[in-house]
Amino acid sequence: MNKLKRNLIVTAVIAAVLAAVLGTALLVSPDDSSGGMDVRPAAKAQAVRADSHRLSDPKKSELTVVEFLDFECEGCGAMYPVVEKLREEYGDRVTFVARYFPMPGHRNGELAARTAEAAARQGKFEEMYTKIFTTQKEWGESQDWKEDVFRGYAKDIGLNLGKFDAALADPGTAGRVQADQRDGLGLGARGTPTFVVDGELVPTPASYEDFKALIEERLSD
Repeated sequence: MNKLKRNLIVTAVIAAVLAAVLGTALLVSPDDSSGGMDVRPAAKAQAVRADSHRLSDPKKSELTVVEFLDFECEGCGAMYPVVEKLREEYGDRVTFVARYFPMPGHRNGELAARTAEAAARQGKFEEMYTKIFTTQKEWGESQDWKEDVFRGYAKDIGLNLGKFDAALADPGTAGRVQADQRDGLGLGARGTPTFVVDGELVPTPASYEDFKALIEERLSD
């Protein structure tokens, strides 16, 4: 293998790794404040609201980590086990919050968010959050509509399918997803995953060790 070909392969591998870690690239120009979405940034954006989905909720929280995520984003999928490991380690001190931020260009990203929200109406957001992320390779990056797949997941986690179908079709469910998007845009999110730590948007950590170091630094302040 000649040197040029070898360098090209190495470059391609590095690019693939960065894509997985950093998530969805910007799909719009930086001056597009809507992020290419059909919603506008919230005038008074908040990182966490009363109805935000908390993956951990310690009695005495010392720090809040919010992820604006797209279930179809490979970068979010790569960060999922990192967040889970951090939750296990810091769940009694840190509040972890998941918020929807489906990006344009992902065929089933918005549907996946509505699926999770429909599950939340039956008290099973976390179960669906886990199911969707752990099966991402089975349905993600497809141009086929995956509603039947997600309905199967609803059955798997024990949801009432009639209520699930109604919630999935309810305009209020889509509105709930859009409300998260508006807050994300207002806080400066333009791609996924985007993390906000105690109200401050931070660069996406490249590894578990980097994320842990960030949390330790904030907890020591």
